[in-house]
Amino acid sequence: MRTPSHASEWELDDWDEVAEVPAVEVLPRQSRLLKWTVWGAFIVATALLLIAGWIGWWYLDRTRPDGELGPPVEFIVADGTTVDALAQQLEGRGFVDDAEVFTWYIERQGGLDIVPGYYQLRTGDHMGNVLARLRTPPDQTYFRVTFPEGFTVQQMAERLAAEQPRLTVDGFLAAADNPDVRSRFRPLGVTSLEGLLFPDTYQVSNADNEAQVVERMVGLLERVADQEDLEEGAARLGRTPYEVLVIASMIEKEAKLEEDRPKIARVIYNRLFIEMPLQIDAAVYYQQDRSIPFPELRQIDTPYNTYLRLGLPPTPIANPGRASIRAALNPAPNPPPGDPLCQVLPDPTANCVYLFYVLADEEGGHAFAVTADQHQANVNAAAAAGLLD
Repeated sequence: MRTPSHASEWELDDWDEVAEVPAVEVLPRQSRLLKWTVWGAFIVATALLLIAGWIGWWYLDRTRPDGELGPPVEFIVADGTTVDALAQQLEGRGFVDDAEVFTWYIERQGGLDIVPGYYQLRTGDHMGNVLARLRTPPDQTYFRVTFPEGFTVQQMAERLAAEQPRLTVDGFLAAADNPDVRSRFRPLGVTSLEGLLFPDTYQVSNADNEAQVVERMVGLLERVADQEDLEEGAARLGRTPYEVLVIASMIEKEAKLEEDRPKIARVIYNRLFIEMPLQIDAAVYYQQDRSIPFPELRQIDTPYNTYLRLGLPPTPIANPGRASIRAALNPAPNPPPGDPLCQVLPDPTANCVYLFYVLADEEGGHAFAVTADQHQANVNAAAAAGLLD
């Protein structure tokens, strides 16, 4: 072939020298599919993580509500309540935020055997705590209540209701007047359990009712009475066990110091023996309006007015503790012949007996006397010291 004649005239430039063209890498179809699969998996995983986080936040919000933890309040589970109905009641009372979530939570935590009865729950509490309390049967949940020595049945009823609103004053008083609640020391014809309930600290379960509490208090009084040999001691004193408890109740209300209890007991027995009015102020106040001035109360003729009536009041005036029962069974001896109190008697060696006492100091101690004149001197001293109302 012949070269064109003008070929020799062609001038080369930089564009005419083409370098080696790099090869273009073409990804196989399988590699591109893998790439998109990885990206898709990442996007799905991220979405699932966000969803899980939102669900977790929502779940925590449902199971652990905002706000402060409220005080324990009563919640009564009726017989035959289902889990669904229970969850709805809990939501309605504000103990859980979502009934359906609580039902689901119960299932996840192994279920719940519902026991009817009284429970104490808190608003703002975690579902786990609510469930834990509902899993604790009422007969295994206790509160403590203390009845001080010298409390009357009325005061005991008020103390119990104040500690546990589920138990009412009227319910306690009804139980204390119920003849079906028996005490072996209560005489026939006496309906009240005044003086037959032992004052102490009791553990009361959330399954207990007022009658059960009263029965336990009666039982404890009987146990203490047996420990103190009430029946034998009463026979030795020529009294019935119930009469000794009446005397113990007056000692409980009158004495402040331990050393005074046996002496007050001796005054009571001495006055009973000589048929002298007991003149026990605490008995006059029993079941009366304490706003009435005592001089006026003393003129009101009631079975408990020991100024106007001889002998013992018809019932105890309070519930005595062990120390007062022991003092009533073991009155102090009368002062010995050489005692200074006896020197004012015509015959200091005979018939020197405690007959009077009056408050003598701010600690609650009493001054005792064997004559009316000695007693009046003690009264004047107490009045001058501002110890008498």
